[in-house]
Amino acid sequence: MTDPEIRIGDRVRIRLDEKFGSRAGWYKGTVFKIEPYSEHRSFHWVELDASAQSLLGVRQISVFNPKNIEKIDPE
Repeated sequence: MTDPEIRIGDRVRIRLDEKFGSRAGWYKGTVFKIEPYSEHRSFHWVELDASAQSLLGVRQISVFNPKNIEKIDPE
């Protein structure tokens, strides 16, 4: 379920959909920046965990669709 209260420093998991082919799935990371876009939506910038960085070849990613980001418990 999407949590509208995601804040900088929160642990999250992000979903990459079928557009990402074999790399589709859920990946963990930490929110480091939030850029407001409209009254109801923002870009959430996520620093991916090392394992996700290795698999995806990127260190940071922005998530716009709130269905593709979920807050998780800190590890």
